[in-house]
Amino acid sequence: MCLMTFAYQSHPDYNLILIANRDEAYSRPTQGATAWMQDNDLIAGQDLEQGGTWLGIHRSGRLSAVTNFRDGRAPANPTLRSRGHLTRDFLLSRESAQSSSQHYAEQGEHYGAFNLLLGDIEGLYYLSNRGRAPERLDPGIHGLSNALLDSPWPKLQQAREALSAALSTISVQQDRLQLAAQLTEVLAARSQAPDAQLPDTGISLELERKLSPCFIQLESYGTRATTVLLQDYQGNSCFYEQSFDAQGPTEVRHYQLQLPPFGSKPRD
Repeated sequence: MCLMTFAYQSHPDYNLILIANRDEAYSRPTQGATAWMQDNDLIAGQDLEQGGTWLGIHRSGRLSAVTNFRDGRAPANPTLRSRGHLTRDFLLSRESAQSSSQHYAEQGEHYGAFNLLLGDIEGLYYLSNRGRAPERLDPGIHGLSNALLDSPWPKLQQAREALSAALSTISVQQDRLQLAAQLTEVLAARSQAPDAQLPDTGISLELERKLSPCFIQLESYGTRATTVLLQDYQGNSCFYEQSFDAQGPTEVRHYQLQLPPFGSKPRD
């Protein structure tokens, strides 16, 4: 996954509104969002090449999502573990988000460069093995792409602004599936950013341009899924996934669940 934005405890009706795009090679084998054989309470897509996931939830009230940290100057290291195992392992574990964030920070050198979001009743936690220690997030509208949380990349700022604008139109009375489908448009923009605003991540200028839109559709690589997670303050939750291939939209999968609300445990 390469782009997500989320409003955490920033809407009168919704505890969490998260929209995320997963960008990947079209040829990489993938299972769409479903209950896993290892644990039917885990709902997530699955990377069939490495066995991990980019974003998922567990009925016990757990959330995990990961993006890669892009550094074109770093040498390739095939011995590193897949970052998708971080999300999978947290969702399959019983360890708290806070404890897991500390554990993954200590073990971060063994994984590919990552940004990691973990959530449970204690709150949402963010960390990166590229210079960001674990932190419990305050309520607000956040964005995450292939740099550190809330880095001022053009598409990240565009995504946060689009979500912020959408919040004023959202009501708990709306049908959740229809609302989730509408919210996929938050990350649907395909315009490239001006050269002067592009980040320098150690790749070519041409490739920086191609990767600058919120939604990517290249010949062999692009946005493979847009996922929306809605949760109100009572824990009523909707997990919605629209998949894509090189030609455009394919299947839609959705689940409506009752989860312990993220961040519902009072802070110390």
